[in-house]
Amino acid sequence: MLTLFHAPQSRSGRILWLLEELGAEYNVRYVSIRRFDGSGGPDETNPHPHKQVPALLHDGELVTESTAITQYLTELFPDSGMGRPLGHPERGAYLSWLAYYAGVIEPMGTAFLSGLAQNNANLARGYEDMCAHVVATLDRHPFLLGDKVSGADVMLGGALAWMRRLLPESVSVDRYVHELTARPALARAREIDSRPDGFHD
Repeated sequence: MLTLFHAPQSRSGRILWLLEELGAEYNVRYVSIRRFDGSGGPDETNPHPHKQVPALLHDGELVTESTAITQYLTELFPDSGMGRPLGHPERGAYLSWLAYYAGVIEPMGTAFLSGLAQNNANLARGYEDMCAHVVATLDRHPFLLGDKVSGADVMLGGALAWMRRLLPESVSVDRYVHELTARPALARAREIDSRPDGFHD
């Protein structure tokens, strides 16, 4: 059984989206987290070591960090088309984009959105290089790996749906966001995210 520890309107919403894309059977445990505005607080029932989300339990095995959960789930459902299994010609690109999202896109995007990049030449260059790489990729094809969506797109698309200005103005990026946010799995995930009863079956 899969159990997602989730807080509404948080990064774990992307894992809800991914689970819906996968057609997985899962439970949601809604937990409180400490928010940036100072509200909320840690939930002792949350198994994440820092009481953050997402956290995934699978038959007693704990997986944390969004990209690790994405790789874990897409390998658990190899026929979903959302991952790239061993032997797939796009396997290397898939793993690279997952790592690039966590190691480059998020930190460089955070530096830009917080204003740190504007006052630091190295961060500014890192942000510009990241943007150039992502935009050039989306100029060449609809999704990060080509013509078919993947778990890596759920990571980046989820961030862009929340904060479009993470990346610069671009027709290709706008088209990418439109394509991803129109997916039925995301609509279902948003409904689950906002349920007041706190349950999903």
